[in-house]
Order: sequence, then C-alpha cells, then structure tokens
Amino acid sequence: MVRLVLVALIALSTGWAYAAEPAACPAFLDHELRKLHSRDNVNLCGSAAGKPMLVVNTASRCGYTGQFEGLEALHQKYRDRGLVVVGFASDDFRQEADTEAEAARVCFKNFGVTFTMIAPGPVTGSDANPVFQHVSDQSQPPRWNFFKYVLDRDGQVVEAFPSRVTPDDPALIRAVESVL
Repeated sequence: MVRLVLVALIALSTGWAYAAEPAACPAFLDHELRKLHSRDNVNLCGSAAGKPMLVVNTASRCGYTGQFEGLEALHQKYRDRGLVVVGFASDDFRQEADTEAEAARVCFKNFGVTFTMIAPGPVTGSDANPVFQHVSDQSQPPRWNFFKYVLDRDGQVVEAFPSRVTPDDPALIRAVESVL
C-alpha cells in the first residue's frame, strides 16, 4: 500500500503516467504466429493488446497487391498514435506467391512494408488463424484478398472493408481515426 501511494505521488509530481495493471491480452491475439519469410515468431499480445488495429489478408500476386503501398502509408502516419497494422499472407484465394521468399520480396522490397507481416496461412473457414476467426465471428470472413478490418482497443471490429476499398479511402481513414 505504501509503495503504491509512493508511486502515485511520484507520478503526480513528475507528470509520469502509471498504470496499476497492464491490460489483459485477448485470447485471439495470444498465439505464436510466424513472421513472413522468417524463423521468428510474434505474439501479437506484445505489440497489439490494448491498441487499435488494422488487420488485412494479403496476397502478392493479386490485382490489389499495390495496396501494400497505402497500407504502409497508414502504418507510418498512425503508428505513433497507437495503430497496429498487421498483414496476413494467405493463399486462400489462390493468388499468393509460390514461395515465401517471393512473397517477402513483393512486400518488403517492392513496397517497403515495415508493418508486421505474418507467414502464409488460412484466413477463411475452420482452419483460419485465430485473428481471422475472431474478426469473422464479429463481421464476415474475407471474400477476397486485401479485405480490411478496423478493430478498436478492445479488439472489437468497428468496420470491415472489401478489397476494392483502398487504404486512402476517406471511409477507411475515418474508421481508423475513430479508434485512435
């Protein structure tokens, strides 16, 4: 008790913000997911719990692949305000590259992606990864590549956008800004 009061006094006098307890990680984020073309895994609890998210299923051989550029622009513009952009490579619609190396080249070299990209895996049906099971339960499963979901800080889907809605579309930007 004395320690908590001392921390509160220090926080008040220095302007430092103190959170008594860290936010719990929602179950849909608490999984080890392999990063694209890497041996490294990421648990999204560390980077996304309690933060607004833009979740997108991607493919590197799709007519919408150019949207990587706009997604990266959103990441750059809003990351300092807490937005976490996560791309999930998938071949559910038969338009992902034949190899992860090729998919990685498209994302990282061709479009300069710096946001988290997850290795190819299912985003539809009963085999969908936990994040896409969660967003599909609240909204709808992706019907094509580059389906976008805006989630609030509690992990609730605020809005879903079909592939044809580009990352610079005013409606998508409004949805993103509404969760910041």
